[in-house]
Amino acid sequence: MSRPEMPKQLLALTAEETMLQLTAQRAHGEAFAAPIVVANARHADHIGEQLAAVGTAPQAVILEPVARNTAPAIALAALAAQPEDALLVMPSDHVIADVAAFHAAIEAAMPLVADGWLVTFGIAPDAPETGYGWIRIGEELSAGVHRVARFVEKPPRDKAEAMLASGDHAWNGGIFLFRADMFLGALAAHAPAMLTATQDAMRDARREGTRIHPDAIAFGASPSDSIDYAVMERAERVAVVPVAMGWSDVGSWDALHAISERDTSGNAHRGEVLAIDTRDCLIRTDGIRVSVVGVSDLIVVASGNDVLILPRGRSQEVKKLIEAMKDRD
Repeated sequence: MSRPEMPKQLLALTAEETMLQLTAQRAHGEAFAAPIVVANARHADHIGEQLAAVGTAPQAVILEPVARNTAPAIALAALAAQPEDALLVMPSDHVIADVAAFHAAIEAAMPLVADGWLVTFGIAPDAPETGYGWIRIGEELSAGVHRVARFVEKPPRDKAEAMLASGDHAWNGGIFLFRADMFLGALAAHAPAMLTATQDAMRDARREGTRIHPDAIAFGASPSDSIDYAVMERAERVAVVPVAMGWSDVGSWDALHAISERDTSGNAHRGEVLAIDTRDCLIRTDGIRVSVVGVSDLIVVASGNDVLILPRGRSQEVKKLIEAMKDRD
């Protein structure tokens, strides 16, 4: 269902609202300024429509002419903000079920942020996940906030099991909080070419109301790197707030089934679905009616002219289908 012209962030996968709308609503209220959105230029109209629908007018929508990973994208936002602004950096394709816990974690981090620390949020782990990076939690700096002892790459299963058992590790959820000037200063120290490219791109940007189009040539010259590699793993004063907030990156259909509301037979369904003598299935359709009888533990998704059917537990293999479709086409 996630396609280049309509990616996961713009879909209503977990609620009536889209994932972008839910993300905007998560940072709404007196404590938060209007959001800065960094996105692909092709999605500008969808973003404007979706945020308007939930009453969230962005202060800026920065439209990348080319993808350069997360560190340059965040640099664009930091350059659009005021130097002293605290930036809460959130991917817009995540689920956070306990928003109050998230807000409490933000509040705990703010004194260190004001003092110049770069803060990340460590997701309380409940499984030996090999698909996430992990964070080793170090000494406590203030109530609920710890120094990052080290970042751990996506681990093999045995190492993930050991970190889960140790109790002093968290998942790296990719959510950050820091002052704009502190992040840009870290870029100057650890990725100066990236800072120069993004500064040039914003200096020569084309502006249309709240839309900002960074200069394509300048931004294209930026190195492509994640914030983890470019900054967080290299900076000195990096802290982590461990938090249990019902987080999921909804990285697969199995993950969506796990967080979805289910009926008494364990089925999660959306759209025109008829299920008889069926249990523990995820069934979704955005058009045609889907009818199932006497099955269990299946994922069935109908989107437009495409129908996907596979056993629960194997939804990561959708990637094989995508590659096969590309080869066929």
